[in-house]
Amino acid sequence: MTYSPGEMMTVAAARALAPGTSCFVGIGKPSTAANLARRTHAPDLVLVYESGTIGAKPDRLPLSIGDGVLAETADAVVSVPEIFNYWLQPGRIDVGFLGAAQLDRFANINTTVIGKDYTDPTVRLPGAGGAPEIAASCREVIVIVAHSRRTFVTTVDFVTSVGFGAGPGDRERHGLRGRGPQLVVTDLGMLAPDPETCELTLTHLHPGVTLDEVRAATGWELRVAAELRTTAAPTDTELSVLRALENPTS
Repeated sequence: MTYSPGEMMTVAAARALAPGTSCFVGIGKPSTAANLARRTHAPDLVLVYESGTIGAKPDRLPLSIGDGVLAETADAVVSVPEIFNYWLQPGRIDVGFLGAAQLDRFANINTTVIGKDYTDPTVRLPGAGGAPEIAASCREVIVIVAHSRRTFVTTVDFVTSVGFGAGPGDRERHGLRGRGPQLVVTDLGMLAPDPETCELTLTHLHPGVTLDEVRAATGWELRVAAELRTTAAPTDTELSVLRALENPTS
């Protein structure tokens, strides 16, 4: 089957979710990828949504965290304070799965405003929701976002969710429990933080994508892994399941 860059991105993100783990899921691409993982290689993946649903097994993609299908199919439904105070903040969730409007080289995320003036921004975005706590407290974070200079910026206009702050040691100084973003999946490739500098480093190119294309779509001088790999193309099964999720009536 042929596939789009967006489908490659979603499949690659889904593959990053290991069977048997718990995943705090954001709506949109994170939810699509997480549900794809649960329907393919990780049927025991535990999906946790901010509204208080634990172990949700939706038969379609939820429209929001308040979609009834999440509560109807969950193993348990608890209050929002319990999700954050008991499950998330003590570090009981394995993976936080987030999107971003802007992302910098230390994986700091902006979903609040575009423009340097918070009171009079160029664009006011949906905001933080639970993302700051997810980024702070999940054992690790995966980010899924389309790759462009508009998104991959030298400095985010507003730090909604801390990745690695200004570099090594910042998470510890801020008292953040989790390891932070360990993978960024885009429609061009995949990046991971350098273990010493915490700077995002390109580790994989998706099939047919060139290094020059990724560099041109990145707003800083991109670091590249010594062994740059190529992502495996989506299988027919992965694509079929993904398309059924995104177009249930087609």
